[in-house]
Amino acid sequence: MSTPLPEFLDSWLAGHEDEIVAVRRHIHANPRLSRQEHDTADYVARKLRESGLKPQLIPDGTGLTCDIGDGERVIGIRADMDALPIQDPKGVPYRSTVDGVCHACGHDAHTAIVLGVGRVLAELSSRGELPGRFRLIFQPSEEQFPSGAPTMIKHGALTDVAAVFAFHCDAQFPTGQIGIRNGPLTAACDVLEVRMRGRGGHTSRPHLTTDLINAMGRVIVDMPALVSRRLDPRHAVAIVFGAVQAGEAANAIPQEAVARATVRMQGRETWQAVPDLVQEVTRSVARTAGVECEIDYRRGVPPVVNDRIASAMFAGATAAALGEQAVAEAPMSMGGEDFAYYLEQVPGAMARLGVGRPGVDCDIHQAHFDIDEAALAHGVRVMVHTALAAAASPAF
Repeated sequence: MSTPLPEFLDSWLAGHEDEIVAVRRHIHANPRLSRQEHDTADYVARKLRESGLKPQLIPDGTGLTCDIGDGERVIGIRADMDALPIQDPKGVPYRSTVDGVCHACGHDAHTAIVLGVGRVLAELSSRGELPGRFRLIFQPSEEQFPSGAPTMIKHGALTDVAAVFAFHCDAQFPTGQIGIRNGPLTAACDVLEVRMRGRGGHTSRPHLTTDLINAMGRVIVDMPALVSRRLDPRHAVAIVFGAVQAGEAANAIPQEAVARATVRMQGRETWQAVPDLVQEVTRSVARTAGVECEIDYRRGVPPVVNDRIASAMFAGATAAALGEQAVAEAPMSMGGEDFAYYLEQVPGAMARLGVGRPGVDCDIHQAHFDIDEAALAHGVRVMVHTALAAAASPAF
Protein backbone atom coordinates (compact mmCIF):
# COMPACT_ATOMS: atom_id res chain seq x y z
CA MET A 1 0.00 0.00 0.00
CA SER A 2 1.48 3.34 -1.03
CA THR A 3 0.13 5.07 2.10
CA PRO A 4 0.32 3.21 5.44
CA LEU A 5 -3.14 2.05 6.54
CA PRO A 6 -3.44 4.25 9.67
CA GLU A 7 -2.62 7.39 7.70
CA PHE A 8 -4.90 6.36 4.86
CA LEU A 9 -7.79 5.84 7.30
CA ASP A 10 -7.07 9.14 9.04
CA SER A 11 -7.36 10.93 5.71
CA TRP A 12 -10.42 8.98 4.54
CA LEU A 13 -12.35 9.42 7.81
CA ALA A 14 -11.52 13.13 7.92
CA GLY A 15 -13.36 13.48 4.63
CA HIS A 16 -16.19 10.99 5.19
CA GLU A 17 -16.96 10.66 8.91
CA ASP A 18 -19.87 13.09 8.66
CA GLU A 19 -21.34 10.96 5.89
CA ILE A 20 -21.18 7.83 8.05
CA VAL A 21 -22.97 9.69 10.84
CA ALA A 22 -25.60 10.88 8.34
CA VAL A 23 -26.20 7.30 7.19
CA ARG A 24 -26.67 6.15 10.76
CA ARG A 25 -29.09 8.99 11.47
CA HIS A 26 -31.12 8.31 8.31
CA ILE A 27 -31.52 4.64 9.27
CA HIS A 28 -32.30 5.58 12.88
CA ALA A 29 -35.04 7.96 11.74
CA ASN A 30 -36.49 5.37 9.34
CA PRO A 31 -36.45 2.05 11.25
CA ARG A 32 -38.03 -1.12 9.99
CA LEU A 33 -39.04 -4.19 11.96
CA SER A 34 -37.77 -7.70 11.25
CA ARG A 35 -38.62 -8.98 7.76
CA GLN A 36 -39.75 -5.48 6.77
CA GLU A 37 -36.31 -4.02 5.96
CA HIS A 38 -36.98 -3.42 2.25
CA ASP A 39 -36.47 0.35 2.49
CA THR A 40 -33.29 -0.04 4.53
CA ALA A 41 -31.89 -2.62 2.11
CA ASP A 42 -32.70 -0.39 -0.87
CA TYR A 43 -31.02 2.58 0.84
CA VAL A 44 -27.86 0.57 1.58
CA ALA A 45 -27.79 -0.81 -1.97
CA ARG A 46 -28.08 2.71 -3.38
CA LYS A 47 -25.18 3.93 -1.23
CA LEU A 48 -23.04 0.99 -2.35
CA ARG A 49 -23.80 1.68 -6.01
CA GLU A 50 -22.73 5.29 -5.49
CA SER A 51 -19.31 3.88 -4.58
CA GLY A 52 -19.17 1.89 -7.81
CA LEU A 53 -20.08 -1.41 -6.14
CA LYS A 54 -22.57 -4.07 -7.23
CA PRO A 55 -24.78 -5.18 -4.33
CA GLN A 56 -27.02 -8.21 -4.67
CA LEU A 57 -30.39 -8.21 -2.91
CA ILE A 58 -31.80 -11.50 -1.65
CA PRO A 59 -35.09 -12.56 -3.34
CA ASP A 60 -37.45 -10.96 -0.81
CA GLY A 61 -35.50 -7.69 -0.82
CA THR A 62 -34.88 -7.51 2.93
CA GLY A 63 -31.14 -8.23 2.87
CA LEU A 64 -28.16 -7.98 0.55
CA THR A 65 -24.53 -8.88 0.00
CA CYS A 66 -21.78 -7.04 -1.84
CA ASP A 67 -18.41 -8.44 -2.92
CA ILE A 68 -15.37 -6.19 -3.25
CA GLY A 69 -12.06 -7.22 -4.77
CA ASP A 70 -10.81 -10.47 -6.27
CA GLY A 71 -9.69 -13.87 -5.05
CA GLU A 72 -10.96 -17.32 -4.17
CA ARG A 73 -10.96 -16.76 -0.40
CA VAL A 74 -13.53 -14.31 0.95
CA ILE A 75 -13.53 -12.41 4.26
CA GLY A 76 -17.08 -11.69 5.42
CA ILE A 77 -18.19 -8.61 7.36
CA ARG A 78 -21.73 -8.73 8.72
CA ALA A 79 -24.29 -6.12 9.80
CA ASP A 80 -27.91 -6.55 10.91
CA MET A 81 -30.54 -3.99 9.91
CA ASP A 82 -33.78 -4.50 11.84
CA ALA A 83 -35.23 -2.35 14.62
CA LEU A 84 -37.34 -3.11 17.71
CA PRO A 85 -41.06 -2.57 18.47
CA ILE A 86 -40.27 0.21 20.98
CA GLN A 87 -41.47 3.82 20.96
CA ASP A 88 -38.66 6.36 20.51
CA PRO A 89 -38.97 9.15 23.13
CA LYS A 90 -35.62 10.86 22.41
CA GLY A 91 -35.59 14.58 21.68
CA VAL A 92 -33.05 14.38 18.85
CA PRO A 93 -33.29 15.45 15.16
CA TYR A 94 -32.96 11.82 14.06
CA ARG A 95 -35.72 10.49 16.32
CA SER A 96 -37.71 7.64 14.76
CA THR A 97 -40.44 8.76 12.38
CA VAL A 98 -42.18 5.38 12.63
CA ASP A 99 -44.63 5.10 15.50
CA GLY A 100 -43.74 2.32 17.90
CA VAL A 101 -40.50 1.33 16.13
CA CYS A 102 -36.99 2.29 17.20
CA HIS A 103 -33.35 1.34 16.68
CA ALA A 104 -32.78 0.58 20.37
CA CYS A 105 -30.13 -2.08 19.78
CA GLY A 106 -27.61 -0.29 17.58
CA HIS A 107 -28.29 -2.06 14.30
CA ASP A 108 -28.37 1.33 12.60
CA ALA A 109 -24.78 1.81 13.76
CA HIS A 110 -23.76 -1.68 12.63
CA THR A 111 -25.16 -0.97 9.16
CA ALA A 112 -23.52 2.46 8.88
CA ILE A 113 -20.15 1.04 9.96
CA VAL A 114 -20.17 -1.86 7.49
CA LEU A 115 -21.29 0.50 4.74
CA GLY A 116 -18.33 2.73 5.66
CA VAL A 117 -16.00 -0.26 5.62
CA GLY A 118 -17.28 -1.12 2.16
CA ARG A 119 -16.52 2.37 0.90
CA VAL A 120 -12.98 2.18 2.29
CA LEU A 121 -12.39 -1.21 0.68
CA ALA A 122 -13.83 0.06 -2.62
CA GLU A 123 -11.37 2.96 -2.64
CA LEU A 124 -8.47 0.63 -1.89
CA SER A 125 -9.64 -1.60 -4.74
CA SER A 126 -9.80 1.32 -7.17
CA ARG A 127 -6.20 2.14 -6.26
CA GLY A 128 -5.12 -1.48 -6.84
CA GLU A 129 -4.28 -1.87 -3.13
CA LEU A 130 -6.91 -4.36 -1.97
CA PRO A 131 -5.34 -7.73 -1.07
CA GLY A 132 -8.17 -10.15 -1.68
CA ARG A 133 -11.94 -10.42 -1.83
CA PHE A 134 -14.34 -9.19 0.84
CA ARG A 135 -18.09 -9.64 1.28
CA LEU A 136 -20.38 -7.20 3.05
CA ILE A 137 -23.39 -9.01 4.52
CA PHE A 138 -26.43 -6.91 5.46
CA GLN A 139 -29.01 -9.20 7.00
CA PRO A 140 -32.64 -8.85 8.10
CA SER A 141 -34.36 -10.09 11.25
CA GLU A 142 -31.72 -10.53 13.93
CA GLU A 143 -34.31 -9.65 16.59
CA GLN A 144 -37.07 -12.06 15.63
CA PHE A 145 -37.41 -15.82 15.17
CA PRO A 146 -36.93 -17.25 12.64
CA SER A 147 -33.89 -15.05 12.30
CA GLY A 148 -32.21 -13.69 9.21
CA ALA A 149 -28.79 -15.31 9.35
CA PRO A 150 -30.00 -18.70 8.02
CA THR A 151 -31.81 -16.84 5.24
CA MET A 152 -28.62 -15.08 4.18
CA ILE A 153 -26.64 -18.34 4.37
CA LYS A 154 -29.31 -20.05 2.23
CA HIS A 155 -28.82 -17.37 -0.43
CA GLY A 156 -25.05 -17.76 -0.56
CA ALA A 157 -23.72 -15.26 1.98
CA LEU A 158 -21.05 -17.72 3.12
CA THR A 159 -20.08 -19.17 -0.26
CA ASP A 160 -16.26 -19.21 -0.41
CA VAL A 161 -16.07 -17.30 2.92
CA ALA A 162 -12.98 -18.23 4.95
CA ALA A 163 -13.76 -16.12 8.03
CA VAL A 164 -16.47 -13.69 9.14
CA PHE A 165 -16.46 -10.75 11.57
CA ALA A 166 -19.06 -8.51 13.20
CA PHE A 167 -19.59 -5.83 15.83
CA HIS A 168 -22.32 -5.43 18.39
CA CYS A 169 -22.86 -2.07 20.09
CA ASP A 170 -22.30 -2.16 23.84
CA ALA A 171 -23.04 0.86 26.03
CA GLN A 172 -21.28 -0.81 28.95
CA PHE A 173 -17.98 -0.06 27.22
CA PRO A 174 -16.98 3.59 26.72
CA THR A 175 -16.46 4.88 23.22
CA GLY A 176 -12.94 4.04 22.12
CA GLN A 177 -12.90 0.57 23.71
CA ILE A 178 -13.52 -2.73 21.92
CA GLY A 179 -14.58 -5.72 24.01
CA ILE A 180 -13.11 -9.01 22.77
CA ARG A 181 -13.61 -12.53 24.05
CA ASN A 182 -12.22 -15.86 22.91
CA GLY A 183 -14.75 -18.71 23.01
CA PRO A 184 -18.38 -18.34 24.16
CA LEU A 185 -19.65 -14.76 23.89
CA THR A 186 -23.44 -15.12 24.02
CA ALA A 187 -25.91 -17.75 25.15
CA ALA A 188 -28.23 -19.94 23.16
CA CYS A 189 -31.76 -18.57 23.37
CA ASP A 190 -35.11 -20.34 22.83
CA VAL A 191 -38.72 -19.29 23.40
CA LEU A 192 -41.27 -21.22 25.47
CA GLU A 193 -45.05 -20.77 25.45
CA VAL A 194 -47.24 -22.60 27.97
CA ARG A 195 -50.99 -22.61 27.37
CA MET A 196 -53.61 -23.98 29.79
CA ARG A 197 -57.37 -24.38 29.36
CA GLY A 198 -60.00 -25.50 31.82
CA ARG A 199 -63.33 -24.92 33.48
CA GLY A 200 -63.54 -21.41 34.86
CA GLY A 201 -65.85 -20.14 37.52
CA HIS A 202 -66.37 -17.99 40.59
CA THR A 203 -63.40 -17.46 42.90
CA SER A 204 -65.63 -18.32 45.86
CA ARG A 205 -65.86 -21.90 44.57
CA PRO A 206 -62.37 -22.78 43.25
CA HIS A 207 -62.98 -26.47 44.01
CA LEU A 208 -65.56 -26.52 41.21
CA THR A 209 -63.16 -25.03 38.67
CA THR A 210 -59.83 -25.72 37.06
CA ASP A 211 -57.77 -23.07 38.84
CA LEU A 212 -55.52 -22.02 35.98
CA ILE A 213 -54.03 -19.02 37.78
CA ASN A 214 -52.77 -21.24 40.58
CA ALA A 215 -51.46 -23.82 38.13
CA MET A 216 -49.69 -21.27 35.94
CA GLY A 217 -48.18 -19.61 39.00
CA ARG A 218 -46.68 -22.93 40.04
CA VAL A 219 -45.19 -23.46 36.61
CA ILE A 220 -43.69 -19.96 36.56
CA VAL A 221 -42.14 -20.35 40.02
CA ASP A 222 -41.36 -24.06 40.32
CA MET A 223 -40.38 -25.17 36.83
CA PRO A 224 -37.20 -23.06 36.44
CA ALA A 225 -35.94 -24.17 39.85
CA LEU A 226 -36.65 -27.85 39.15
CA VAL A 227 -34.96 -27.71 35.72
CA SER A 228 -31.83 -26.25 37.32
CA ARG A 229 -31.68 -29.23 39.70
CA ARG A 230 -31.67 -31.64 36.76
CA LEU A 231 -28.64 -30.04 35.12
CA ASP A 232 -24.94 -29.86 35.90
CA PRO A 233 -24.61 -26.58 37.88
CA ARG A 234 -21.67 -25.67 35.67
CA HIS A 235 -24.12 -25.40 32.76
CA ALA A 236 -26.77 -23.08 34.16
CA VAL A 237 -30.01 -22.31 32.36
CA ALA A 238 -31.90 -19.02 32.79
CA ILE A 239 -35.66 -19.44 32.30
CA VAL A 240 -37.40 -16.08 32.69
CA PHE A 241 -41.09 -15.43 32.01
CA GLY A 242 -41.76 -12.11 30.35
CA ALA A 243 -45.47 -12.37 29.49
CA VAL A 244 -48.51 -13.81 31.28
CA GLN A 245 -52.11 -13.42 30.18
CA ALA A 246 -55.01 -14.84 32.21
CA GLY A 247 -58.39 -13.41 33.09
CA GLU A 248 -59.79 -9.94 33.63
CA ALA A 249 -61.97 -9.95 36.73
CA ALA A 250 -60.70 -10.35 40.28
CA ASN A 251 -63.60 -12.64 41.20
CA ALA A 252 -63.56 -14.93 38.16
CA ILE A 253 -61.22 -17.85 37.49
CA PRO A 254 -60.45 -17.75 33.73
CA GLN A 255 -60.86 -20.54 31.22
CA GLU A 256 -57.50 -19.93 29.54
CA ALA A 257 -54.02 -18.84 30.63
CA VAL A 258 -50.87 -18.28 28.59
CA ALA A 259 -47.30 -17.61 29.72
CA ARG A 260 -44.22 -17.01 27.59
CA ALA A 261 -40.57 -17.20 28.55
CA THR A 262 -37.09 -17.16 27.13
CA VAL A 263 -34.80 -20.09 27.85
CA ARG A 264 -31.11 -19.13 27.80
CA MET A 265 -28.13 -21.41 28.28
CA GLN A 266 -24.41 -21.64 27.70
CA GLY A 267 -22.93 -24.24 25.39
CA ARG A 268 -24.29 -26.22 22.49
CA GLU A 269 -24.49 -29.51 24.44
CA THR A 270 -26.84 -27.95 26.98
CA TRP A 271 -28.81 -26.31 24.17
CA GLN A 272 -29.45 -29.76 22.69
CA ALA A 273 -30.60 -31.30 25.99
CA VAL A 274 -32.77 -28.54 27.45
CA PRO A 275 -35.93 -28.57 25.25
CA ASP A 276 -37.06 -32.07 26.26
CA LEU A 277 -36.21 -31.44 29.90
CA VAL A 278 -38.09 -28.14 30.09
CA GLN A 279 -41.21 -29.67 28.53
CA GLU A 280 -41.10 -32.73 30.78
CA VAL A 281 -40.78 -30.68 33.97
CA THR A 282 -43.42 -28.15 32.88
CA ARG A 283 -46.00 -30.87 32.27
CA SER A 284 -45.14 -32.55 35.56
CA VAL A 285 -45.62 -29.32 37.55
CA ALA A 286 -48.89 -28.56 35.76
CA ARG A 287 -50.25 -32.04 36.53
CA THR A 288 -49.52 -31.62 40.25
CA ALA A 289 -51.85 -28.61 40.08
CA GLY A 290 -54.49 -30.71 38.33
CA VAL A 291 -54.03 -29.19 34.88
CA GLU A 292 -52.83 -30.40 31.51
CA CYS A 293 -50.95 -27.91 29.35
CA GLU A 294 -49.95 -27.34 25.76
CA ILE A 295 -46.32 -26.38 25.17
CA ASP A 296 -44.87 -24.61 22.16
CA TYR A 297 -41.08 -24.76 22.45
CA ARG A 298 -39.41 -22.83 19.65
CA ARG A 299 -35.75 -23.06 18.85
CA GLY A 300 -34.06 -19.67 18.78
CA VAL A 301 -30.36 -19.23 18.19
CA PRO A 302 -27.30 -21.27 19.16
CA PRO A 303 -24.52 -19.68 21.24
CA VAL A 304 -21.96 -17.37 19.65
CA VAL A 305 -18.58 -19.06 20.09
CA ASN A 306 -15.70 -16.93 18.83
CA ASP A 307 -12.79 -18.61 17.09
CA ARG A 308 -9.48 -18.33 18.97
CA ILE A 309 -7.45 -17.05 16.02
CA ALA A 310 -10.21 -14.69 14.86
CA SER A 311 -10.53 -13.23 18.36
CA ALA A 312 -6.79 -12.67 18.56
CA MET A 313 -6.92 -11.02 15.13
CA PHE A 314 -9.67 -8.66 16.35
CA ALA A 315 -7.54 -7.77 19.40
CA GLY A 316 -4.44 -7.13 17.30
CA ALA A 317 -6.38 -5.04 14.81
CA THR A 318 -7.93 -2.98 17.61
CA ALA A 319 -4.50 -2.29 19.10
CA ALA A 320 -3.16 -1.30 15.68
CA ALA A 321 -6.15 0.92 14.93
CA LEU A 322 -6.82 2.56 18.30
CA GLY A 323 -3.92 1.62 20.59
CA GLU A 324 -3.36 -1.12 23.16
CA GLN A 325 -5.53 0.70 25.72
CA ALA A 326 -8.58 0.19 23.50
CA VAL A 327 -8.54 -3.60 23.89
CA ALA A 328 -10.85 -4.80 26.69
CA GLU A 329 -12.14 -8.22 27.73
CA ALA A 330 -15.81 -8.75 26.95
CA PRO A 331 -17.85 -10.67 29.53
CA MET A 332 -19.96 -13.68 28.64
CA SER A 333 -23.53 -12.52 27.93
CA MET A 334 -26.78 -14.43 28.36
CA GLY A 335 -28.22 -12.51 25.43
CA GLY A 336 -28.91 -14.26 22.14
CA GLU A 337 -27.37 -13.31 18.78
CA ASP A 338 -27.92 -15.01 15.43
CA PHE A 339 -24.37 -14.30 14.28
CA ALA A 340 -23.93 -17.74 15.84
CA TYR A 341 -25.26 -19.35 12.66
CA TYR A 342 -22.37 -17.94 10.62
CA LEU A 343 -19.85 -19.21 13.17
CA GLU A 344 -21.31 -22.69 12.91
CA GLN A 345 -20.22 -22.68 9.26
CA VAL A 346 -16.92 -20.76 9.24
CA PRO A 347 -14.46 -19.38 11.82
CA GLY A 348 -14.86 -15.80 12.91
CA ALA A 349 -15.58 -13.51 15.83
CA MET A 350 -17.93 -10.85 17.13
CA ALA A 351 -16.57 -7.95 19.18
CA ARG A 352 -18.31 -5.46 21.46
CA LEU A 353 -18.10 -1.92 20.11
CA GLY A 354 -17.99 0.60 22.94
CA VAL A 355 -20.67 3.26 22.36
CA GLY A 356 -21.17 4.47 25.96
CA ARG A 357 -21.65 8.18 26.52
CA PRO A 358 -20.08 9.83 29.57
CA GLY A 359 -22.55 10.21 32.43
CA VAL A 360 -25.32 8.33 30.62
CA ASP A 361 -26.55 4.99 31.99
CA CYS A 362 -28.68 3.39 29.29
CA ASP A 363 -28.45 -0.14 27.93
CA ILE A 364 -29.60 -1.66 24.66
CA HIS A 365 -33.31 -2.50 24.25
CA GLN A 366 -34.24 0.52 26.35
CA ALA A 367 -36.31 3.27 24.72
CA HIS A 368 -33.77 6.04 25.39
CA PHE A 369 -30.81 4.05 24.04
CA ASP A 370 -28.49 6.09 21.85
CA ILE A 371 -24.82 5.95 20.95
CA ASP A 372 -21.82 8.23 21.05
CA GLU A 373 -21.48 8.72 17.30
CA ALA A 374 -17.68 8.98 17.58
CA ALA A 375 -17.87 5.19 17.91
CA LEU A 376 -18.81 4.90 14.23
CA ALA A 377 -15.37 6.01 13.02
CA HIS A 378 -13.72 3.72 15.58
CA GLY A 379 -15.79 0.84 14.24
CA VAL A 380 -14.80 1.52 10.63
CA ARG A 381 -11.15 1.85 11.57
CA VAL A 382 -11.02 -1.38 13.59
CA MET A 383 -13.05 -3.44 11.13
CA VAL A 384 -10.90 -2.39 8.15
CA HIS A 385 -7.76 -3.38 10.08
CA THR A 386 -9.39 -6.69 11.05
CA ALA A 387 -10.60 -7.59 7.56
CA LEU A 388 -7.26 -6.80 5.93
CA ALA A 389 -5.38 -8.77 8.60
CA ALA A 390 -7.69 -11.77 8.06
CA ALA A 391 -7.19 -11.58 4.29
CA ALA A 392 -3.40 -11.64 4.75
CA SER A 393 -3.42 -14.48 7.30
CA PRO A 394 -2.77 -18.10 6.26
CA ALA A 395 -4.85 -19.23 9.27
CA PHE A 396 -8.15 -19.07 7.32
